[in-house]
Amino acid sequence: MLRNIDELLALIKDKSYLDAEKIVKAYNFADQLHTGQLRRSGDPYITHPLSVAEIVVELQLDTDSICAALLHDTVEDCSDKMDNILLKIKKEFGNDVADIVDGITKLVHITFDDKEKENVENLRKMFLAMSKDLRVIFVKLADRLHNMRTLDFKSEDKQRSIALETMHIYAPLAHRLGIQKIKQELENLSLKYLDPVGYEEVKNDIDRRYGENIDFLNRARLMVEENLMAYNIKYHLEGRVKSIFSIYKKMFNQGKSFDEIYDFYAMRIIVDTELECYAALGTIHEQFKSIPNRFKDYISNPKPNMYRSLHTTVMGREGIPFEVQIRTWDMHTVAEYGLAAHWKYKVGEQARKDMDDKLYWIRTLLESDRGLNDPDELIGPLKVDLFEDEIFVFTPKGDVVNLPCDSTPIDFAYAIHSAVGNKMVGAKINGNIVPIDCKLQTGQIVEVLTSTASKGPSRDWLKIVRTSEARNKIRQYYKKEKRSENITLGKMEIDREIKRYGKAFSEAQKNEIVGNIATRIGLNDADDLYNNIGYGGLTVSKISMKLRDEFERVINPDSTNDNSKKPQLQRSTKLYSDSQSVIIDNVDSCEVKYAKCCSPIPGDTIIGFITKGHGVSVHKYDCPNAVAGMNDPEQADRWIVASWNERAVSPEKHTGNYDAIITVYASFSKSLLADVTLALTDMNVSVSTISVFRKADACTVEASIKCSNIEHLRSIMAGLKRLKNVTDVVRGA
Repeated sequence: MLRNIDELLALIKDKSYLDAEKIVKAYNFADQLHTGQLRRSGDPYITHPLSVAEIVVELQLDTDSICAALLHDTVEDCSDKMDNILLKIKKEFGNDVADIVDGITKLVHITFDDKEKENVENLRKMFLAMSKDLRVIFVKLADRLHNMRTLDFKSEDKQRSIALETMHIYAPLAHRLGIQKIKQELENLSLKYLDPVGYEEVKNDIDRRYGENIDFLNRARLMVEENLMAYNIKYHLEGRVKSIFSIYKKMFNQGKSFDEIYDFYAMRIIVDTELECYAALGTIHEQFKSIPNRFKDYISNPKPNMYRSLHTTVMGREGIPFEVQIRTWDMHTVAEYGLAAHWKYKVGEQARKDMDDKLYWIRTLLESDRGLNDPDELIGPLKVDLFEDEIFVFTPKGDVVNLPCDSTPIDFAYAIHSAVGNKMVGAKINGNIVPIDCKLQTGQIVEVLTSTASKGPSRDWLKIVRTSEARNKIRQYYKKEKRSENITLGKMEIDREIKRYGKAFSEAQKNEIVGNIATRIGLNDADDLYNNIGYGGLTVSKISMKLRDEFERVINPDSTNDNSKKPQLQRSTKLYSDSQSVIIDNVDSCEVKYAKCCSPIPGDTIIGFITKGHGVSVHKYDCPNAVAGMNDPEQADRWIVASWNERAVSPEKHTGNYDAIITVYASFSKSLLADVTLALTDMNVSVSTISVFRKADACTVEASIKCSNIEHLRSIMAGLKRLKNVTDVVRGA
């Protein structure tokens, strides 16, 4: 960690393309604004911007990026108004620096009624900023990396939260941008806090195995060097051990043992020319026996993040496998620094166009017009497009198209052009006709069969396609071209749902119900709602609770809770102050607290108990304490009728902050805790506490989580039940 500006200047003294005077000026500006501020470690706050600037220098970025790194927290953490500081930065350091600082400033000034929506909007803003100036994400990644390096000083809950966000967002972004050094460090640091036991286990295995085979590595290195020199190949040779997270992922996610990790050891050969790469490969295969299906040519078929190298896995003389990577110095620079090594502010116009092409994937993520009413519709495609492995297929002309794993010919067609996808009637792979829902594999040649007589894409394709680009283009087609058909389908879906409620309703009542819901979610009228459902932009399940609320309000406006099966409870005349979630004896302004013995949540049948001086304690109706209390003559007159207010049951009117305990039963797995934690994060569930218990070959995970209502809890439990090794998930007390 850098302590002062002199240490930063020492790092850049040999970089003539940097403006040291401007960097010193930015440091002084930031140091003045951060005067008196300390980090949790007790260090002066300015050490953080200095360390971020150090990482930016390592990425070989320009002067404005380093200045932005030094200034990146001045807008958020200093007392002056945001606009005032940005204006000062723009005046002192130029528009580019101000725009980068603005792009990476945390969005603390945006208020949402839903944390999930806030996360989605932050992601959307980040991608928008990236599409305009890639330096935003470079500095943001550097900021996150230093924060992860100093995470020990945060609370345990904060460590887990930040580590999960890093693992799900920032490490995959670094991978997609090709910055492998940052990606690997972010992954390892995140794992350290998400699964410290698994992290230490893998780390100890690495240390043990490396120590046992150090002589093997030295001998193999000498053999490789001897052969390269014999063929007069100029080279640089370095060795490495696979990262802790990479081994962890293969062991725990793929069920491999430590001895099955074939690329645990690796050698990297760096040469001057592409031709020498293939010559060096020949010398390796001459010396060592290659392992079948372990050769990959990323030089002729680069990865989407521009990574190029030859990979082969061979068997050493001692029977120990190891991987060999071969690349040129230019390829090595790109492999280490990704897009940062070729970004458009350091190169010419043609390279700028190439860079814009590389950033096309960012823009495709932002083409949706669905807004924030359905956050999953943005998060889901991001995970597919950003976080999944890619495959590489070819057009008949030999052009390479990269797609997520499990993509279909439909995804391929829409990746070519929306008109190709809309007119698609079939596909060929390597010259043979195939079903359009088959899974593509790397290396295949894919040909799309089209017809002018095509009636457009099928709605069923939405269930087949893998990429958000294809899904968006299919929806756009139906939204624009098939509105009347969409409305008919939407009406059928709504009718099918409300008929399940088992009560008669008129057409006028149905129109009122649907119209009210359309207004509640920001649409113009009922037809717009039907249209959204018809083309797939909105599902009935997403509005099911709103639909039932409106149905009950319109069909039974004067209905009351059915208490016929409950004992005759004392009606309380004592009113308390505050709560809009629970109605006590048909009055919704009573002070209530939720009993910890049963943790009731909206949707549970509940009952109230008048405490002495602490308002009304709300229990589940079948809570053992409540059952015992109602049967106790001394307490009977203190139990009163309670029900949930619409605000509690309706998700858009409540923040979803109810405590619930869940217990996950599973067979033993070293990754169980990590799997459960990551699954809860995928579902945007806040975790208060989590612990794991093992007995023989069985494991139990107990977690205290936050949820909105009983339906939300059931969906969470259903999601956990789908995890590997999980046998059951139950709700605890």
